[in-house]
Amino acid sequence: MPPKRSITLTEAELRLMKILWRRGESAVGDLVAAMPAGATLAYNSVLTTIRILEQKGYVTHRQEARAFLYSPCVAEQEASQTEVRHIMQRFFGNSRERLLLSLLGDDEITPEELQRLKQAIAEAPEDATPQESAQREEA
Repeated sequence: MPPKRSITLTEAELRLMKILWRRGESAVGDLVAAMPAGATLAYNSVLTTIRILEQKGYVTHRQEARAFLYSPCVAEQEASQTEVRHIMQRFFGNSRERLLLSLLGDDEITPEELQRLKQAIAEAPEDATPQESAQREEA
């Protein structure tokens, strides 16, 4: 039985998605040229990775003449929320509290970051049901 395909992004996939989010529709050659210095990938590697992203549902393509042009079909914010939910589920038993406490226990948190977190918590609605919270996150 083949392994279960992950919906999370590998480092190479994320690099390509960041380029697509920034540039928009791009051909594989454009993606190769836009790779940051020191993180370049060969044309065939980019093509393979972009096809994997398409299988995962992160990009779509259209054909123009002989070239395929790839576009993101998942917004960057949506992808980041998916990744956070995945980490929360894997490491923190789906507990936002445990995730936040882990972040607060990090010695590298700055006073400014801590203040912004306190403000976000203070402004969060207290009467929301889990379903309403999930709907608000998706909006």
